[in-house]
Amino acid sequence: MLLIFDPLYIMLGVLGYFIMFLLASTVAPKIAGRFAGRFSLYTSMAILGVMILGISALIIYLVLSFAGYYFSLLGIVIFVLIVNLLMYLASPYIINMSYSAKPSPELQRFVDTVANRLGVKSPKAVIVRGPPNAFAYGNFLTGKFVAVTDSMLKMLSKEELEAVIGHEIGHHKHRDNAVMLLFGLLPSIIFYLGYMLIHSSLSERRNQLALLGFAAVIASFLVQILVLAFSRLREYYADFEGALAAGKRSMQYALAKIHAFYHRYPDYHEMIASDKFRTLFIYAFVQAVASPYVAYIDVESIKRAKVNPVEEFLSTHPPIPKRLRFLDSLPL
Repeated sequence: MLLIFDPLYIMLGVLGYFIMFLLASTVAPKIAGRFAGRFSLYTSMAILGVMILGISALIIYLVLSFAGYYFSLLGIVIFVLIVNLLMYLASPYIINMSYSAKPSPELQRFVDTVANRLGVKSPKAVIVRGPPNAFAYGNFLTGKFVAVTDSMLKMLSKEELEAVIGHEIGHHKHRDNAVMLLFGLLPSIIFYLGYMLIHSSLSERRNQLALLGFAAVIASFLVQILVLAFSRLREYYADFEGALAAGKRSMQYALAKIHAFYHRYPDYHEMIASDKFRTLFIYAFVQAVASPYVAYIDVESIKRAKVNPVEEFLSTHPPIPKRLRFLDSLPL
């Protein structure tokens, strides 16, 4: 029977997301506030990366130490790897078909220029349909792609488009697809460890296994919160490449225009929220935030806009106001 139809699987998923929401609305913002601005971007990524790997390894070790003989860790790892690997291999083909991706010689010239500035091999440039957005995708079979929506091309100036392309090339340069795939595996492995422990406890009526299983499931969602935070840091890292390619003001104005569009047309948020590939987008912060502008792009006003902490901590992308403030801090 498929896991998605298993009542236990559904219950554990609901429990986990409830805990994530609870932490995002209470503890997480306070902890983040204490550490905000204390470390450089590189140091923050290194610390968080080590935390995710270390905590995940410790949890897996503790679970296996107490109940390792009830199942094979290798089997769970292989299962999770196969599912994610198949998605990784198939996703470029799915994206190309879903978004009607078409090569564009004109966009390719932009991509070639920006790639040369950043000192990397140029990916393939494609135009896709949709509201203003851009994303990087691909694998060793299909090659690397940079996609820009047709509406984005109409909305941005030359310099702003170069900044957006620089952001997407930055994801390729930093190997973010592979990095986030690796980190995303860890909470999945821990979740399935807990899930299988609980199943074992039901058949053998062992309460200790059930408690250990529930603890592992909860821990998997705690690790997921850290993985989401790491993803947001990678977005800042890509913004740095966009600023390096075309200047931080161009990167800021590009982000501000995207923010303004989704503020004026909130219905498009539903399209992003329901999109399976939203983690790839340059803009995927689903909840629009308040901003005191009407008919023009006021970067300074957007910087001061209020941010919903719950939405932020459950998102793969930082909110635009914080991204604009981060770009201000760059010595470029």
